[in-house]
Amino acid sequence: MKQIWKQRMIQGLWIALGIGTIVLLGAAMQQKNHKICSDIKIEIIGTVQHMFIDEHDVLQILNRDQNIVGAEMANIDIRTMEEMLEKNPWVLNAEMFFDNKQVLNVSITERQPIARVFTVQGNSFYIDSSCNRLPLSEKLSARVPVFTSFTNSNAVMSHGDSVLLKDISKLGAFIMADSFLMAQTAQVDITPSGKFELIPVVGNHIVVLGNATDLENKFNRLYTFYKHAWLQNGMNKYEKIDVQFDNQVVALNRNASRVFIDSTKALQTLNGMMLQQGILDSALTKVINEKKIPINIVMVKDSIKIKPAKAETKIKTETKNKTNKPQSQQPKALMQRN
Repeated sequence: MKQIWKQRMIQGLWIALGIGTIVLLGAAMQQKNHKICSDIKIEIIGTVQHMFIDEHDVLQILNRDQNIVGAEMANIDIRTMEEMLEKNPWVLNAEMFFDNKQVLNVSITERQPIARVFTVQGNSFYIDSSCNRLPLSEKLSARVPVFTSFTNSNAVMSHGDSVLLKDISKLGAFIMADSFLMAQTAQVDITPSGKFELIPVVGNHIVVLGNATDLENKFNRLYTFYKHAWLQNGMNKYEKIDVQFDNQVVALNRNASRVFIDSTKALQTLNGMMLQQGILDSALTKVINEKKIPINIVMVKDSIKIKPAKAETKIKTETKNKTNKPQSQQPKALMQRN
């Protein structure tokens, strides 16, 4: 009998202890809910260069319905405010929480523009790596590759336009990752067939890229051409350089004059022009020198024979015919690996 009463007393004590714990927790939560928000701490994550949304913008959104600082924590709906922040086109993600000092911590992840697109109608917008359209900002202009002649200015894109935007995003990311390309690219024009033509800062020529596939090899061919052919024959020797086909570069001569320039002098000329533009960084010469193929150059009258270590590559240059003779449909200069 005593043992039964002892067991009941122990059970009663445990029940009382549980009820007391619940009451204390409830009181603590009630006390916490009546605590006042003491401050707001905002952190914007993304990039050092761009700041399309700042603390002032965030505070305007948070304080739209009430002043957060001084309000009871129980009356602050964190989830709703996170959703409000994420409606801003420049906000990728928003997270909020209160710390033990009643400070509301706000962490914003900003979307990163990767290209600026100009439409044929005269409109302009940014896109990020996920091809989301981002509006222009009155605060600043992002230093990203510029693409021109995009045909659709509507918010709703056709399938073809969406595919083209993906190619723009891919090419824009590739250019941004290369310091030389960022310095050398003035803009990228979109042809009516949806292909790309790069307009350089230095040199009066066009680089035909074609589509956005195999970009590394295409630009490696361009680097090789700049290093061993273009630099040796002058800054404005060619009006078009086509790198879209495997194992070859097709270059169209600008005029009938032929100028031979020492490679070292030509490289110095390029560097000097870059410095005048204020766009040369410390990696320029390193980039040009690293992206090359071991080649011997031999000048033979109107042709340049380029001999790689394991294969022979030839550049055969011809000048434009100024007479009324029938013109060949083939490009005027060709670099082709046999």
